[in-house]
Amino acid sequence: MNQRQKEEYLREYSILKSEGKPFFPYAVAKDALMACIVMAVIICASLVLGVELGARANPATTSFDPRPDWYFFFLFEILRIVRIPALVQLATIGIPTLCMILLFLLPFYDRGPERRPERRPIATLSAIAVIGAMAYLTINGAEAGSVYSLKIKPPQSVLLAGPKALAEFEAGKKAIAQSGCEACHKIGENGNPGPGPELTHIGARIPAEGIARTIVNPTAPMPSFKGLPAKKFEAIVFFLSHLK
Repeated sequence: MNQRQKEEYLREYSILKSEGKPFFPYAVAKDALMACIVMAVIICASLVLGVELGARANPATTSFDPRPDWYFFFLFEILRIVRIPALVQLATIGIPTLCMILLFLLPFYDRGPERRPERRPIATLSAIAVIGAMAYLTINGAEAGSVYSLKIKPPQSVLLAGPKALAEFEAGKKAIAQSGCEACHKIGENGNPGPGPELTHIGARIPAEGIARTIVNPTAPMPSFKGLPAKKFEAIVFFLSHLK
């Protein structure tokens, strides 16, 4: 913006300012009225619709599917995407904090006098990028499957064995996730790298009989799973024995 454009802008701004209305009490009164309307809508909605309460928490269940509130779905999706433990803090704290700092500093590095969006490309593109990214992550987080699932494709041997073997493999995969094995074992891209050994290719090292014995009589600190239902136990053994 050259000196002539700046003078024209200031002249136009002074004219519009003299014709406008003062912030107090005009703008303050409108903001206060709108705040009262919003509060009234919230109070009426809470009285009419009530509050949705789920079932009472049961620490003994293994089928509970934890979910955050909808406004945290974007962080929930980031946690699902970033599976490397060393990058979890960077993804959940570092990147969102950096984006917030950039938004707070926007008035300092975008100092153009224009207010129309098409004439403020930095602010407009920043807003579109942030809103678009959060909307995309929120939708994916809302549509995400159960956390009790492993991202492991069935091996070719299971696919060739037919639908029954595939169903047994999927049942074992689900049972493994529900039993909390990922807390101590790493299976593909899922789970933690310890204190238990990695199970990604356990079927190539130990036969099915050895896997069954280990599940029943494990080495400490792994607990015994001999109390599992027979069908669930067999599915776990089948799943692990085909990880090769």
